[in-house]
Amino acid sequence: MPFVLALDQGTTSSRSIVFSPDGTPVAQKQIEFRQIFPRAGWVEHDPMEIWSSQLASLSGALAAAGVRASDLAAVGITNQRETTIVWDRATSRPVYNAIVWQDRRTAEACDRLRHDGAEPTIREKTGLVIDSYFSGTKIGWILDNVPGLRARAERGELAFGTVDSWLIWNLTGGKVHATDATNASRTMLYNIHTGEWDPDLLRLLRVPEALLPRVVECSGTIATVDPDLPAARAPIAGVAGDQHAALFGQACHVPGMAKATYGTGCFLLQTLGPKPVLSQSGLLTTIAWSLGGSVTYALEGAVFIGGAIVQWLRDGLRIIRSSDEVEALAASVPDSGGVCLVPALAGLGAPHWDQYARGLIIGLTRGTTHAHIARAALEGIAFEVADLMDAMRKDSGAQLPELRADGGASVNALLMRFQAEALGVPVSCSAIPETTALGAAFLAGLGVGVFKSVDEIASHWKQGPRYEPAMDRAEMDRLRTRWRRALDRCRNWERE
Repeated sequence: MPFVLALDQGTTSSRSIVFSPDGTPVAQKQIEFRQIFPRAGWVEHDPMEIWSSQLASLSGALAAAGVRASDLAAVGITNQRETTIVWDRATSRPVYNAIVWQDRRTAEACDRLRHDGAEPTIREKTGLVIDSYFSGTKIGWILDNVPGLRARAERGELAFGTVDSWLIWNLTGGKVHATDATNASRTMLYNIHTGEWDPDLLRLLRVPEALLPRVVECSGTIATVDPDLPAARAPIAGVAGDQHAALFGQACHVPGMAKATYGTGCFLLQTLGPKPVLSQSGLLTTIAWSLGGSVTYALEGAVFIGGAIVQWLRDGLRIIRSSDEVEALAASVPDSGGVCLVPALAGLGAPHWDQYARGLIIGLTRGTTHAHIARAALEGIAFEVADLMDAMRKDSGAQLPELRADGGASVNALLMRFQAEALGVPVSCSAIPETTALGAAFLAGLGVGVFKSVDEIASHWKQGPRYEPAMDRAEMDRLRTRWRRALDRCRNWERE
């Protein structure tokens, strides 16, 4: 059987899943790695831990499936986006820790760009807003804060990559420096209309072109795995950032369809088709995927802290011992008891774009319990997604018949039921929650002919639980009004 191996490199763990030719998971292995917080608002990873954990999960998944490298038709890669790594081309060693997408250290640099009038240019060329979320200012920070790096970068001695590029480099023994169009579109350096690194943006953000990887399509053989590694000689034939892979894996191939992925963050994407639409409501325009010489675009709303708020309840407040306990705790009370929790632990993303917002719990009384806080945390995730959907409706003009949901938190029935209530439309969960990996497998399989067409891939999508809204709309309007009041109070918190 021509198995496909998906490498799903996420923010808190590295996962590998072996898929059968019909898109069914056969076996998987997941390994968590360290989260590094050098200062308030800074988030880093050790790139060598990213690589070692991904390699170990790869070996574990193949062993669990009883699959040899020779049984693999292709390898697909999907990854946490915007996270920025710079390494030495000669030694393949990172010159600094990976600066994670959640990191806010370049907020002031973004303020300066905005003050200097760069916002319209960046918005028009990239579809993005100026924010420290994206890779461009992270690259500049590394080059300016590690002695000697800027000169070395200009001499071509260093390489930049998002996590997909770092994995491709290591999987090929340093032979291939490449990224795909979706990851490139998240850097603030890539022109989504011309399909090229933009010289004006490189000058604006002071990024040497010699650092940058080659940009390839999302499907088709890019390279082969080094013969000394597990999965030896298998073609790497699919690459996409995690949210783009999830959109593809959810079979949202028709313009107007949308999905939300509930992972560390929470990401809502709606397929646009071959023509980009610049948002007027605080969303991003991004490349959904690039296939067969044509580009499909999407609107995106990004919530920085989604499922990560549950990890914080576990590790920070310690009111649960494991993340899967949160649903039972939240369900032990009929509502949040008037408590609102705004999970802005890393600022607010779309549609608010407030780098200086911080998390907030408000509405506490003597009767408030851990259960009320847990329920408010889940409701906060759903309210953030509802805000994104409101903005998306304004931009696209489409009234969605349903939202397709995936990601680890989509197995939380209480959250999904409340999400349907907040949106006022049904929420259909994928039967395979990890559709980021599934999308990578679909792209890789399409690239080597395991799947013959996008339509064939859509036929493999399987629906899991479906949740219908039932709450009185006036009651939901009241709850959302209270949510907006809480949201207003957390805004601009860190700015003097």
